[in-house]
Amino acid sequence: MLSRLMSGSSRNLEREYSCTVRLLDDSEYTCTIQRDAKGQYLFDLLCHHLNLLEKDYFGIRFVDPDKQRHWLEFTKSVVKQLRSQPPFTMCFRVKFYPADPAALREEITRYLVFLQIKRDLYHGRLLCKTSDAALLAAYILQAEIGDYDPGKHPEGYSSKFQFFPKHSEKLERKIAEIHKTELSGQTPATSELNFLRKAQTLETYGVDPHPCKDVSGNAAFLAFTPFGFVVLQGNKRVHFIKWNEVTKLKFEGKTFYLYEKKIVLTYFAPTPEACKHLWKCGIENQAFYKLEKSSQVRTVSSSNLFFKGSRFRYSGRVAKEVMESSAKIKREPPEIHRAGMVPSRSCPSITHGPRLSSVPRTRRRAVHISIMEGLESLRDSAHSTPVRSTSHSDTFLPHVRSGRADSSERVAVIADEAYSPADSVLPTPVAEHSLELMLLSRQINGAPCSIEEEKESEASTPTTAEVEALGGELKALCPGHNGPEAEQVNKFVLSVLRLLLVTVGLLFVLLLLLIILTESDLDIAFFRDIRQTPEFEQFHYQYFYPLRRWFACKIRSVMSLLIDT
Repeated sequence: MLSRLMSGSSRNLEREYSCTVRLLDDSEYTCTIQRDAKGQYLFDLLCHHLNLLEKDYFGIRFVDPDKQRHWLEFTKSVVKQLRSQPPFTMCFRVKFYPADPAALREEITRYLVFLQIKRDLYHGRLLCKTSDAALLAAYILQAEIGDYDPGKHPEGYSSKFQFFPKHSEKLERKIAEIHKTELSGQTPATSELNFLRKAQTLETYGVDPHPCKDVSGNAAFLAFTPFGFVVLQGNKRVHFIKWNEVTKLKFEGKTFYLYEKKIVLTYFAPTPEACKHLWKCGIENQAFYKLEKSSQVRTVSSSNLFFKGSRFRYSGRVAKEVMESSAKIKREPPEIHRAGMVPSRSCPSITHGPRLSSVPRTRRRAVHISIMEGLESLRDSAHSTPVRSTSHSDTFLPHVRSGRADSSERVAVIADEAYSPADSVLPTPVAEHSLELMLLSRQINGAPCSIEEEKESEASTPTTAEVEALGGELKALCPGHNGPEAEQVNKFVLSVLRLLLVTVGLLFVLLLLLIILTESDLDIAFFRDIRQTPEFEQFHYQYFYPLRRWFACKIRSVMSLLIDT
């Protein structure tokens, strides 16, 4: 039987699992791993396939069975982290956006970051004013299809490509005008580099939004950028705290806390799992961008003085070490093969860029972009009130309003009234992870949300009637739920109960300590006075002395049994 168990255990350990990783160009990389394979092993396989050396900026993301996103931890087993049935499906994404993407050493790295930011632009995570949007889209056109050629590019050719969640005909004409007149002669590498330089100046560069609510119950998106922590509400950045000003990150249940030198910001995530993911992302980003050396990384705990919480430690290198390591790269740049962009309005799916298939020193970009049928075109113009940016660059974000204005003031709408990456035409990785938050987002934006981008599958979204019915059921099931106010009350009650429990425990420990010290032979005036009181003598002879004799008797009996055996 023992040999059977051992053989079964060895077979289980040697079992191979199929993993599929979707890359930034929507191509797929498939491999097999052992049951005990760590995340680092899978990541190294993927980077070798991509011929990527500057790999610290990237990571592997997956969605668990509860629809919660996670970054794969490289020090832990892949199988244990996924908790789902094989074959496993994950996504290769930029995890830490370079503070200066133009300073990246290799073109392959810049190209992958370019693909990520192009996805961010398409999914509505990268907000910008109309002139910047037109320039970014023109850079994409120049990189993908080359110089304007009247024979190949008829009137309205830019409208066949989808760069944003929604855009107008006026914006399409502006994109084509810039592509025709300003970018002629730029190579794909130059256009990608200029695209990165422009995107890096925008306020929402590097934003991977986490949906939350503030203490008033208003929807907000929290994010971590190369420069600090940001909070977005509407399409405005309401908070920006530099990394060296963030003193502590903490979470309890669904509540996330960020401690600054003078203030404490409090937000509520949809679920405890989403809040923990937000906390871990914050810990990793702060360590990566703030610290000078990876040896300075410390294990961080969300616990307080009396209660144990989650513990987490960032396991990678920091940004400064990555830049120093990149400067030492000395190899022949990988050869690049580019293909043309093939627009199509008949295909019901969109790929965000060329497909990447690399062998040593070789990279192929097979570009294919198609357009979803029936894309709604936004109105040609709307009022836009610019909001002054407080970021590291002098940029603006448009505040969109309905209505008409003079042609000199009219701009195409890039962002909706409320900042909501879930308004993309395609499924987006920014997920409302609870029904309540999904309903709130729909009420604000009037647009469907999806949580399936990480699986790259297009699921049908509920209708308005279904959403209202679900909202009614939710209210019926939770009649006492009043949003953040109820959460605050529950949190206060739990804090009071916790304080009472800790107080009683401390008093009990102090009482035991006092009894032990009083019964000891310590010759201190305080204890001598206590020993001479009638109450102590009664306690000593009626309770303590019999209890001590009982313990001594039990110990002797146990010792005798041990000696006999």
